[in-house]
Amino acid sequence: MKKRLGIISLFVLLFLAFILVWNFSYQTGREEAYVPIENITSISLIPSETGVFERSEYAFDYVNMPVDENHQRSLETYYDNRAFHGAPPSIPHFVEDERNMGGKACLKCHEHGGFVEKFQAYSPVTPHPEMVNCRQCHVPQQTNSLFKGTNFHKVDAPEVGVNNALQGSPPVVPHQIQMHENCLSCHAGPSAPKEIRVTHPERVNCRQCHVSNNKEMTDIGVFKRTNQDEAY
Repeated sequence: MKKRLGIISLFVLLFLAFILVWNFSYQTGREEAYVPIENITSISLIPSETGVFERSEYAFDYVNMPVDENHQRSLETYYDNRAFHGAPPSIPHFVEDERNMGGKACLKCHEHGGFVEKFQAYSPVTPHPEMVNCRQCHVPQQTNSLFKGTNFHKVDAPEVGVNNALQGSPPVVPHQIQMHENCLSCHAGPSAPKEIRVTHPERVNCRQCHVSNNKEMTDIGVFKRTNQDEAY
């Protein structure tokens, strides 16, 4: 009798252990996939992959959406609106209230895009609508007459169609992923530059085939001031 109770108790303990292990595994699997940013000396490329699917609900709309040949954006105008490759775009239109921060102003046009009759153009879709303090990074364009030119070397933007590992293979992602996780915001829809508009927006898991290969991002070490007593 004691031997039978011992066997039953052992099975009960094993079953409870199985429940605990399974529950831990299940809860861990529900956590967001991410690359830890602590204790990393180089720049973190992928803080989270959840942003890739933010606009997936509009994927089939983009598939069936006709191309507006008269109001397409191009990479030339895309980069003309940036101080350098990778910089946030400046605001090319008048801003009525200098204190507008995005949530109640910018996102009216830039959260989902659409044709703006006033500018005869499609407003670009922001890949990070959750960051509502838009004016923290995006500034209005100013006249060039008040500024003096510099010897700042502008980094060349990635070329299109030459960054495939093999002929016919999917192109790599030539830019950083952070703050650009939402692929369809820039690569699909009427506001997407025609050179980088994806042909298959319905395949929303972009990172399944396109891998990051940003060679421009390198570890520059810890910044140290050369002269601690230098006054500014």
